[in-house]
Amino acid sequence: MNDSLAGLSPARLHELLHQMLLIRAFEESAEQLYLQGLIHGTMHLSIGQEGSAVGACAALRPTDYILSTHRGHGHCIAKGARADQMMAEFFGKETGYCRGRGGSMHIADVTTGNLGANGIVAGGVPMAAGVGLSIQMQRQDRVVLVFFGDGATNEGAFHESLNLAAIWNLPVIYFCENNQYAMSMAIARASKVEKLSDRAAAYGIPGVTVDGNDLLAVYAATQAAVTRARGGEGPTLIEARTYRWKGHSKSDKQRYRTKEEVKEWQERDPIARLVQRMMAAGILTEDAFTQLQAQVETEIAAAIEFARNSPDPDPATILEGVYA
Repeated sequence: MNDSLAGLSPARLHELLHQMLLIRAFEESAEQLYLQGLIHGTMHLSIGQEGSAVGACAALRPTDYILSTHRGHGHCIAKGARADQMMAEFFGKETGYCRGRGGSMHIADVTTGNLGANGIVAGGVPMAAGVGLSIQMQRQDRVVLVFFGDGATNEGAFHESLNLAAIWNLPVIYFCENNQYAMSMAIARASKVEKLSDRAAAYGIPGVTVDGNDLLAVYAATQAAVTRARGGEGPTLIEARTYRWKGHSKSDKQRYRTKEEVKEWQERDPIARLVQRMMAAGILTEDAFTQLQAQVETEIAAAIEFARNSPDPDPATILEGVYA
């Protein structure tokens, strides 16, 4: 196997490309449905960040856990979520992952190890330490990977969690998707350090910065962190530098960045880069790629149809799940 493809088999690479295409198509469709008034509330799209979500989750086992963010649709799908149940959740339907109660920002699927997305900045970071402690105390062969943005690294919960996880050697992978902006605040204005991964040194753990739009680089870095965590050596902080093509949320007018900057990052499209690498290695043809795109379009159409035809939640069940 070509070392430049991170030791992944052609079949596995095709699976990962399919996931990336599915995430993008899902979010593009969700955006259109929102504009048509079929999905309510707001949503935070991760279009342009598919490489970090898929690359990170590719290094995990089905039994490993993740914790996600308000921009977490890609994480959910990369960890094994079904597009139809995801779409039903967006529509607020009973067949959604959280029976229509979670919506875009609070999807969870314990069966695939997804312990839930969180609308609070850095909300999942201290939870990860708790999950890691649970794994350690039960002596399970598992790890937990927590996704968060660059803005979360300036929250107190981030520092407290890393410190505790480092002291106790917890099996946690801290995965920062640095998409350059915490809402509208550029990372250069919010942090003095050039690499957010350098903050790991304060807690005596490894820190690594990778190109978040290079799926293979993300996978390799996460795989190393997972091996370390599973071996009882403690946490790692990974910073994946990436970029969101869309605004922070649907109400974002994006006056804090230029069209030229967005275009520059779009030219680093993680999907196009993986396709180019696979074609150069002779493991993907134009016809196979076209077929894959058609397959994804069919999946998304079926997901939308499933969501449309699913029943609304019964108002009589509104208090179910509120109290344990």
